[in-house]
Amino acid sequence: MTYEAHHRPKTGRAPDAAAPRPLWRQRDFGVFWAAQTLSVLGDSFALIALPLLVLEATGSIARMGLLTAVGGAASVLAAVFAGAVVDRVDRRKLLIGCDLVRTALYGVIPVVWLFGPELWLLYVVLPLCEAVGMFFAVGYVTVVRGLVGTGRLTEANGRLNATAAAAGVLGPVCAGVVAAWSGPAAAVGVNAASFAVSAACLVLVRLGARATPETPDQRPGLWRDLRTGAGFLCRHPVLRALTVLLAGFSFLTLGLNDLVIYHLKHDLGHDDHTVGIVMAAGALGTVTGALLVARVRRRLGFGRTWTGAVAVCGLAFAGLGWVREVPAVAVLSAAFLACVGMAGTCSLSLRQEVTPEHLLGRVTAAFWTLHYAAAPLGAALLTWAAERHGTTPVAAAAGACCVLIAAVALFTPVRRSAPR
Repeated sequence: MTYEAHHRPKTGRAPDAAAPRPLWRQRDFGVFWAAQTLSVLGDSFALIALPLLVLEATGSIARMGLLTAVGGAASVLAAVFAGAVVDRVDRRKLLIGCDLVRTALYGVIPVVWLFGPELWLLYVVLPLCEAVGMFFAVGYVTVVRGLVGTGRLTEANGRLNATAAAAGVLGPVCAGVVAAWSGPAAAVGVNAASFAVSAACLVLVRLGARATPETPDQRPGLWRDLRTGAGFLCRHPVLRALTVLLAGFSFLTLGLNDLVIYHLKHDLGHDDHTVGIVMAAGALGTVTGALLVARVRRRLGFGRTWTGAVAVCGLAFAGLGWVREVPAVAVLSAAFLACVGMAGTCSLSLRQEVTPEHLLGRVTAAFWTLHYAAAPLGAALLTWAAERHGTTPVAAAAGACCVLIAAVALFTPVRRSAPR
């Protein structure tokens, strides 16, 4: 799977005023930026370590896919409530709390593994962490606009994604080394520590006041909040089409990480360190895509940027199962993740630009719930098929379907250069 920038609270000037300071010189955004980079640095350890723990214990890509599916299902369930919670509570406290909870949960794994592997623990901890992570992710999206203003959202999101991906370059390499020397459980411990550092940084961030908040008697009940967000998505022609198209894309690609790890270790016979190097190369692709997305969108417009990125994703995915050399796997992984980052940043920025502030949490949660709902099933199906039929035909079929999604987008409002 995103996978998707806030007012300066001490000034009376609007964030979109002329001659704004560079993002890196805005204190609160800078601290927030550093916190997320550190968090991703550690999280990239778990991205590799958890599948390796399963593969080490069972040797089965289907069991890896099942863990991914269980975690994804927990995210979908949490997204139903996340928007309502984010729109009601202090967002800064929510983000800090989510980091602290994940510190504790991930920290349990290396402690238990000292006494021996307990595979069941992964199926408990990962869903809980994914659910908490969904609350964090929705909160994260809602505060970015307040830090930088609407006019700089694509730039801010690109910077956040670029540095997060840069951390993701170092993280997988280090995770592969740690996993090879000390075992995957030690890499999960590094992830736990990174969330603690992120929480400490967020304590220092001052978030601006929300615009036009709802009063308590204007807010719908928790169970109606998803409908509120979904209603906004349905009324906006571009967001409506994006939600449907991304549902198919997520279904096809959530299990890609498991597929690449299995291909490297099972089909090609390489070790954990090689897995880390390939994942780092993929993260370099994400860095490239994040740095280029604002410029490419200005030049080509939203529609051509998004559809072109998805089409390249499909071509890269189709090739991953065919190539047998590690450098080729690394190049295709980098191309896939670069284009995923570009498409994701475009859709995230558009959603932030067009959604009213007081609805942003619920619209974000509804968007992720609807487009991500079938993805866990897709991950389980993809990895089951790869174990049964091999990675080559499965990757080719999934990649071709991604290209088809890009083609379908050309017949929807997504093709517009500047959708509003």
